Amino acid sequence: MYIPAPFAADAETIGAILAHPGAADLVTVTPAGPLASVVPFVLDPARGPHGALLGHLARGNDQWRTGRDGPALVIVGGPDAYVSPSWYAAKAEHGRVVPTWDYVRVHVHGRLLVHDDPVWLADVLRRLIDTHEAAQAEPWSLDDAPRDYLAGMLRAVVGVEVLIDRVEAAVKLSQNRPPGDVDAVLAGLRARGEHATADAVARHRRRAAPTAGG
Repeated sequence: MYIPAPFAADAETIGAILAHPGAADLVTVTPAGPLASVVPFVLDPARGPHGALLGHLARGNDQWRTGRDGPALVIVGGPDAYVSPSWYAAKAEHGRVVPTWDYVRVHVHGRLLVHDDPVWLADVLRRLIDTHEAAQAEPWSLDDAPRDYLAGMLRAVVGVEVLIDRVEAAVKLSQNRPPGDVDAVLAGLRARGEHATADAVARHRRRAAPTAGG
């Protein structure tokens, strides 16, 4: 990933993103070319020296066979939005502005391991479900499903693990613009309903702000 220095993410930011990776793009390579699937992942920081992302693929998806034990890339997305140059004060002053895009992306490089074990798979599914059901008024549990139905569903999928070798991350949230432009970007994004990206810009701005006396 090309990461200009102002947009390089620190370890704290990367850790916060990977703690809740959501559905990410799993990419592997075959002799016929790359394969990609959308996979809901959960992070297990205790697996291997750098942690691992755990998930599952449909048994009918050949990616777990062709990518097994090979290199893998997981692309974890964050909020992103178009930034109009019309928001900048500089447009009226001298016009030397261009459009850009604010975004958050993490690339996780590692090795794809496959787990065809219903106990391992059930544990990963329970972690995923518990994580995303926590906000529900009445959280659904894996135990709510009839056992025979659950057994059939488990037979239809295969567990996958991306053992992490290294992580690259870019956080481009208007931090290269002067404070007045960031204010304008926040106002423009919110006016357009891009609240997730606006919130990310505001959070990053607070984190980057110098503390009192510093």
